Amino acid sequence: MANAPAADQRRLLDVQEADLQLTQARHRRANLPVIAQIEELTARAADMDEERIARGTEVGDLQREVTKAEDDVQAVRSRAQRDQQRLDSGEGTSKDLQALQSELEVLANRQGALEDIEIEVMERLETAEKAQADAVAQHEQITAQIAQLTDERDQAQIRIDAEIATLEASRAEAVQGLDATLVALYEKQRAQHGVGAAALTGTTCEGCHMSLNPVDMGRIKAAPADQVVRCEECGCILVREVAA
Repeated sequence: MANAPAADQRRLLDVQEADLQLTQARHRRANLPVIAQIEELTARAADMDEERIARGTEVGDLQREVTKAEDDVQAVRSRAQRDQQRLDSGEGTSKDLQALQSELEVLANRQGALEDIEIEVMERLETAEKAQADAVAQHEQITAQIAQLTDERDQAQIRIDAEIATLEASRAEAVQGLDATLVALYEKQRAQHGVGAAALTGTTCEGCHMSLNPVDMGRIKAAPADQVVRCEECGCILVREVAA
């Protein structure tokens, strides 16, 4: 087993506490509730943007349909006006005038049918335009919420970053001057299991909260104060005789 001054071993608990607080702070920073809200709203915004685009495409298509329907009605109306003018002039044979009268009746029916189509398309266009406006409004509302929450996230992260900077300074101070071999052992253990050092309270390892058996306790009690002892359960460095 490695050796290190007992005082250095006890100071490891300060390093471990700083590392624990750093881990917690970094976890809080990465898992702020507002982050999940932003992710959810961002997904909703993407869906609403697709809806907005789809409704816009539908409106464009219906506008072209309305234009075509209006053109069709106007074409029939113009043809009927020309026929009516020819009929009113009385020019032509009776057979020609009778044919014009028949055509006017057909055109009147055709115009009525086309006007019904025009009205139906215009109603669909009105509905589509309302759906498009609703999609645009919802997208803008969600985007505004995302901007507000993003600002809240940034402010929270700034506060946590300041806390992390303070903890890192405390950690650097705690580890300064410690036995290099002891620190290397601590870092290796912490990287593997999350806890590098823990107090031995009675027969309990505070790292894994397991009680050591009498044989291990006898071995630890018999070890010199500068000998680095480790928990047989979790492997962390056991710090003995922790001052209150």
